[in-house]
Amino acid sequence: MTIRSELISFRTLNLMFDVSTFLRHNFARAWTLASDKLTSLEIGYISSVMVTELLSPTPGPSQFLQQEQPPILPNLQKLCLSVDYITDTMINTISQNLTSLTHLDLRDAPIIEPRVTFDLTNNGLQKINQNGKLKHLSLVRSQEFLITYFRRVNDLGILLMADLCASMESISLGGFCRVTDTGFRAIIHSCTNLYKIKISHGTQLTDLVFLDISATPLSLTHVGLRWCNLLTNLAITHLASNLDLTVLDLRDCRSLGDDTLIAISSLPKLKSLLVDGSDISDTGISHLRERAASSLVSLSVRGCKRLTDKCITALFSSTSKPVLQELDLSNLPNLSDNGVLLLAKSRVPICELRMRQCPLIGDTSVMALASMQVDDERWHGNCLRLLDLYNCGRITALSFRWLKKPYFPRLKWLGVTGSVNRDMMDALARSRPYLHVAGRGEELGTGQWDHADGFYIHDYEEMDELERYILEGDDVVSDEEMAEAEDNEEFED
Repeated sequence: MTIRSELISFRTLNLMFDVSTFLRHNFARAWTLASDKLTSLEIGYISSVMVTELLSPTPGPSQFLQQEQPPILPNLQKLCLSVDYITDTMINTISQNLTSLTHLDLRDAPIIEPRVTFDLTNNGLQKINQNGKLKHLSLVRSQEFLITYFRRVNDLGILLMADLCASMESISLGGFCRVTDTGFRAIIHSCTNLYKIKISHGTQLTDLVFLDISATPLSLTHVGLRWCNLLTNLAITHLASNLDLTVLDLRDCRSLGDDTLIAISSLPKLKSLLVDGSDISDTGISHLRERAASSLVSLSVRGCKRLTDKCITALFSSTSKPVLQELDLSNLPNLSDNGVLLLAKSRVPICELRMRQCPLIGDTSVMALASMQVDDERWHGNCLRLLDLYNCGRITALSFRWLKKPYFPRLKWLGVTGSVNRDMMDALARSRPYLHVAGRGEELGTGQWDHADGFYIHDYEEMDELERYILEGDDVVSDEEMAEAEDNEEFED
């Protein structure tokens, strides 16, 4: 099936691959056949030059004598692109040609430091939202290949943009290293309809931006402040005056500690909290106990080095039933099997549990989770749909025996170290066709646009083994291969 045939009637189109492999001229011409009804377009990777050509294709020889060509994608409202460089030319082309655009999401990942002609500057920011319809804007420079920033944008560019974006509801900015508190405050004080703001790699962002946030009419629900290392507990204390906050992403803000959790504990609607790499302790996390029992659905404390097994008892009370479904305990050097045993005893209905890079986690943890029951159901480990044990220091072949049927019947994603017990892992994958086994260290369940920045719970569309078993009343897979792999493992030992 060609791209041309795909473009005729779709309202939403996601091309999650590298379209730069297509001939640029042919690719641009194909879009002239795109349906006028297309309202949403997402492309996994495309060059900025191709974007410009897509929206303003060069006419063929027979077209020179014709009248003005109809606009490309006239009703497109949402555009999400991953490009090589976000440039002034591309921004200007998008603004001029996509007159119905309300949602613009651009992310680049330069492999070399961009030259001025292939970069975003203050001039480019002035071209954003020329039609005044934009409600959601995301401009992010990824550091996947190179530590680089939007070095040609400063406070002036942000001030000019803020004047044009007063009706904006969602703004995400990543990699604006020359923007100071002046620029960021302009956004907060100019965009009075803002409910979602995300800033990453804000190297000059300080507490001053949030000191008077209670004086604004903002009612923020989603806030992301990632890799903003100048922020302290004081900023979060003032930010917590927004009692409607449901998603709070404070990953890699390393100066934040227990006082941050005290402030956060007052947020009655908080559903998702990420405090990876912060300086919180077991005592501090106890302030989240009430939230875990009432509203908190997703919690990530990855890389919080001070946390120990005691954080489990500090977080979960024996007198209440937590609503927490997603828990990330990865990269905690002091988390051991004892902590997982406490988690299993608490009978928390965890659906996603990540414990990758934990050197003290071993077979005992797998056995405890496999035996865990929730709500007196007979299916052991029935709640877990994602379990990440990649590079856990004490996982051996014994764990794979507990990953067989009938344990973990709802498990859809499993992360393990593929270089160890390879035969066992392959046999497990073959014997449980409904289980996605990952062994290369890839993150499980995260999408290209980093859903973890917002509130996100997996939508498991495929039928799992438990559902299949209930419907068919019979075994759906055979254990012969697993038994053979175990025999081989024992023989090698």
